[in-house]
Amino acid sequence: MGQTPIGRIPVQNVRPAVDGGARPTKSVVNELFAITATVFREGHDKVNATVVLTDPDGVEHHIRMHLLNPGLDHWGTTVFADREGIWSYRVEGWSDPYATWHHDATIKVEAGVDVELMLEEGARVIERARDEVERSPEDGQLLTEAAAELRDTGRPVGERLAAGTNLHDLLTHAPLRDLVSPSREHSWWVERQLALHGAWYEIFPRSEGATQDPETGLWTSGTFATAAERLPAIADMGFDVVYLTPIHPIGRTNRKGRNNTLDAQEHDPGSPYAIGAQEGGHDALHPDLGDFDDFDAFVARAQELGLEVAMDLALQAAPDHPWATEHPEFFTTRADGTIAYAENPPKKYQDIYPVNFDNAPPAAYAEVRRIMQVWIDHGVKIFRVDNPHTKPVEFWQWLIADVAVDHPDVIWLAEAFTKPAMMHTLAKVGFQQSYTYYAWRNQAAELTEYVTELAGPAAAYMRPSFWPTTHDILTPYMQYGGPTAFQVRAALAATLVPTYGIYAGYEHCENVARPGAEEHIDNEKYEFKNRRWDLDTEHGGRDEAHGRPNLAPFLKRLNEIRREHPALHWMRNITFHSAEDENILVFSKRGGGAHDGSDSDEIIVVANLDPHADRATTVHLNMPSIGLGWHERFVAHELLTDQQWHWGDANFVQLGPSALPVHIISVRKF
Repeated sequence: MGQTPIGRIPVQNVRPAVDGGARPTKSVVNELFAITATVFREGHDKVNATVVLTDPDGVEHHIRMHLLNPGLDHWGTTVFADREGIWSYRVEGWSDPYATWHHDATIKVEAGVDVELMLEEGARVIERARDEVERSPEDGQLLTEAAAELRDTGRPVGERLAAGTNLHDLLTHAPLRDLVSPSREHSWWVERQLALHGAWYEIFPRSEGATQDPETGLWTSGTFATAAERLPAIADMGFDVVYLTPIHPIGRTNRKGRNNTLDAQEHDPGSPYAIGAQEGGHDALHPDLGDFDDFDAFVARAQELGLEVAMDLALQAAPDHPWATEHPEFFTTRADGTIAYAENPPKKYQDIYPVNFDNAPPAAYAEVRRIMQVWIDHGVKIFRVDNPHTKPVEFWQWLIADVAVDHPDVIWLAEAFTKPAMMHTLAKVGFQQSYTYYAWRNQAAELTEYVTELAGPAAAYMRPSFWPTTHDILTPYMQYGGPTAFQVRAALAATLVPTYGIYAGYEHCENVARPGAEEHIDNEKYEFKNRRWDLDTEHGGRDEAHGRPNLAPFLKRLNEIRREHPALHWMRNITFHSAEDENILVFSKRGGGAHDGSDSDEIIVVANLDPHADRATTVHLNMPSIGLGWHERFVAHELLTDQQWHWGDANFVQLGPSALPVHIISVRKF
């Protein structure tokens, strides 16, 4: 049975390696991450290791690795890419003749053993380093002089030895390498920073600007023009992405009524996820919203305000979709001749036909690729994919790769609330971001375990997006926790991971659930909403007549903090600390300044996860993880309130509904 050659200098366990190197590692521009490997050799000669980065132009960049654990031959270094594109990296193990001579000569010469022999061998190694490695004339002259001094028998032995051993810095920067043994190449995809770090705001465009006749109760749909009027407020809160639920024509056959009932009334708008009607399918716009000129104007207005538009890609069809007649092979036909509608027993979705990609793969793949291009051509570069786990993984791998050929800046978010194997594999084949189980992780121990997992090896390919609620999810924690729950969950989502999002209405703490379900009552999927954003302005941030809270200022401050503190832009830099009360979560993020770490940013977050009561406790910080000694003190600048305290490794905190449930603290050293 054949084996992969191990190499003259064994290089093993290169990390990160996604699926053993079969899948690409991912990062964004300037994102720091560690590359490690096990590198060793036989005998006592010195070994060394180098990471070789190959940029999109094929230029190689050599970065010296450091021995992290001599007993385990564990080497590592931190790398980053300065631009987008397809990179690769490998680890090269090599014999280090200069380090071997340096070690042996120091011992032998000082002991008076083989003195002249060791000095001559040093001169020859240094001459090889001069002749075999490209370097400046000035450095070459230094090596020539060092070799001559090693051979100068008229000088003291100690000076001659020092002439050779004092070259460590020069020969570390441009070393002489023997028996170079490379690992396999690992593909490395480097993407724009929004693929990792961003704040999303979800809207149903038809609700933005929708009006209801007070006499008849009938609604007039919002339009792209009225939805655009909401964009300045979204931008002012500091969001980066405005995400639109489906904007296509909605089928009438089996249309769902309010709260997902089967008896839709004449004027019920239906679910926008039941895509397709006589007006068109996935490449068409709902006529109530406007035409493509109106859509283009919406996208342009968003761009003026610094927002990107994300669209929902829901690959399913209403019974009225053109595909149902033009491409019946896209669907599953049952024994009675009918097309099968979507089911997730006991749930039934009579208004939706799921696409069967196994019936006619070439035609189905080509049709989806065609509709993707329609929206890319209209300025959309972000797609939130609805239920990608119900379609073949190989289809997503093909589609994402094919789009990336001409549009590498397109970002894909997987709305995959499913088993871990599927979530992780979707990320491995190309999805830049993924929804997660965050909504259901409410205890400190749960969050610590989950985020530690996400920030570990999985961070090489999967980027989590934390959403406290969505239009389909309203957990008991949010139903019964009041405004405090909405504050703490938004703050944690915004600081635990680089990308988070909220669903419109979050500002008003919409927390009434449909009986028997973890979703909103009067779900916006099936009806219009008018949240009366105008009241937030008229009443100074609060609808006094109805006692309605307004968290918009709180969300704005969260997003300001995120933008001002680069430590919150990254995923792999999190450390969890401890508190004496199990309801208190404490973590820190460090880094994001200069790549040499000289301008590091340190953020500490302390959150009370009990939304019903104030809690007082002592938190204990791992001081070295924030760049301080165990007994040092620092200025803790609380960024939500602008307060300052002097903190150390043990600190008293009191958090809860009576004030704020969370501290976000910037560390400032004395």
